Order: sequence, then C-alpha cells, then structure tokens
Amino acid sequence: MPVAPIDAQAALANSEAIFAEGMVKPLLISVALPPTRHIVDYARAIQDAGAHRLWLYDSPAVYGDIWIALARAAEATTLQLGTAVAVPSLRHPMVTAAAIASIEEIAPGRLTVAMGTGYTARRAMGHKPITWANLATIFTQIRQLLAGSVVQIDGRPVQMLHGGQCGPPRPISTPLWVAPSGPLGCRVARELGADGVVLVGIPEPQHRQWPAAALMVNGTVLEPGEDHDSTRVIESAGPWFAAMYHGAWDMNPDLLDHLPGGPQWRDTMIGLAPDESRHLAIHRGHLTELGPADLAGITAAGPALLQAGWTGPTSSIKGRIEEARQGGITELIYAPTGPDITREVFAFLDAAR
Repeated sequence: MPVAPIDAQAALANSEAIFAEGMVKPLLISVALPPTRHIVDYARAIQDAGAHRLWLYDSPAVYGDIWIALARAAEATTLQLGTAVAVPSLRHPMVTAAAIASIEEIAPGRLTVAMGTGYTARRAMGHKPITWANLATIFTQIRQLLAGSVVQIDGRPVQMLHGGQCGPPRPISTPLWVAPSGPLGCRVARELGADGVVLVGIPEPQHRQWPAAALMVNGTVLEPGEDHDSTRVIESAGPWFAAMYHGAWDMNPDLLDHLPGGPQWRDTMIGLAPDESRHLAIHRGHLTELGPADLAGITAAGPALLQAGWTGPTSSIKGRIEEARQGGITELIYAPTGPDITREVFAFLDAAR
C-alpha cells in the first residue's frame, strides 16, 4: 500500500527540536541497497521518504559497481551517502582512494566509507575474507593516501598526485568506518580509531562506545492478514532469510542442521552444483533473488520466516528502534529486498515515525 512522502526537512527540523529539548536522543534512519541500474530512482524515493543516508553494497560478482552507483546517486540527490560495506581488498588502495576523492568532488562532505573483510563479496568469488590484520593495513594505507602522505605499498612509495583539475586537494577528510564482527573486529576498529562502525547486532555494553554506530536491519512491514506463506512476504523477507543459509554454509555446513529449513536448503544446494563451483550457485542473486535452494529452505521453515530480522506489523518497529537506541546505536540502516523496494522503504520509514 503506497505511503505518502513526507517533508524531509520538516521531519529533520522536528527531530532536532525534540533533541534540543532533551526528550530523546535522535536515531538516524537510513537505507542500504545493492548498486543497480535503478539506483537513481531508488535514491530519489529514499530522499522523498525522509531517510538520512543511502548506503550501497560492494560485491562485484553479484551487483553493479558501487562507485559508479554512488556517483549517480550523488548527482541525483542531496542524500548523505555511504558504503556498507566497501571491500578494499578487491582493489589497489590507490583505486579506492581515487574513488573516494571523486565522490568527494561531486558531493563534498556527504560520503562515509565503511570497510569490511569481504565475507560475502570474496566468498562469491571462491575466496575467504581477508584477515583483520590485512584489513587494518589496507585501511591505514587508504587513510594515509587521503591525507596526502607518501605510502609504502607493495614495496614502492605511492602518493595521490592529482592536480587541481583531477581531484580535490589533500587532506581529504572522508569519515572512515569499519564493519567489525566479534571481539577481534571490534578491537581492530578501536585500534584504528575508526570514525564509526556498521554492525549487524546490538553490541554488548563493552563494545558500545563508538563515535557513531550504525545497525543494519532487514525484514518487511506486514500488512493486515499477511502470513509467512504470503507471496509478497516471501519475496520481501525471503532474501535476507536465505542469506542466513549462505552464511552458515560458508562458516560450517553442519550449522544448517540447527536452522529452520537448513537441511532442506543444503540438500537442494548439493544437488545444484559440484563442490568446486558451489559458491557460484550459493551466491547467485544474493539478497536480490531466491534460488531453488532458498525457496526449499524457506518453504520448510514455515512461520520461522516471520521471526527473522525485523519482519512484523507496524506496531513492532518503534519498540525495536528504541531498543537499538538504548543499545548505543546512532543510526539504523534498513536493508529492504523484494520486487517493490519503494513500498518497503516508505512502509518502514512510516512505521519508524
């Protein structure tokens, strides 16, 4: 059901007024999407819905190029922009630094770059994520390049040499975040002095003191009468539910025995592709389409589909937002999926107000 757009500036002014009165600490609400040819239309809809920021995924084997999509969104809207998350090991540090500089030229001060080890992006190409030590090295190299420093990379001195017509002057102060997972990732993020973090769960109290902390959530706002077997619900909540199977397989296939529909997903997947190329079948359409194994798992999972993520009625969203705020989260990143992204965005933003 379509939801009327709101006046984003009025909504922001209202939240700032409430904060000034000391009533609540504002929690920013943003949206994350894959880079596709529809990104400009989606970015404009997200802006109309009153979202704070558009974050984009980075998985070249599955989606379009993140930096091209960011540039298109930057020119088409006034949204804040971010990478959720960039996988810097896929590119030379200079390539990433130059891409950041290009976006800063188009949209000064609007970009935030969060980086991760590439759990999905690298596995989609048959490789493991890089180590946290490697991420720390690349993160530091990119930060030093943006500062204008000469950096040793692959045994050679490297520096951003861009003149005034080819890039913004250094230093370039783009906020650099980390997407930590587990205590080691959190420790590395702290040691790096990351400007913020992107999380997939509310952190434990000892891991809550960040300059900024964004929580990525998923799910669909249910319409009255919808259930786990509703086509729209399966298409909109299913891709993230299926991602649970993908992650479990990559971590330890035995974990699938403990997930709703996990054995059915595994049995179907094993029949789809041989061992050496199974990663191609697993990650094909990741977060955008449901493959045969995904549908087998979701069908077997039944009502469990409604218990994953933030899927639920409108009335359930505000309570979850307050829980996130109390847990030290400063920004919520809603990651919609399904055939009608605009509907998902407006429904979630409306429920969040």
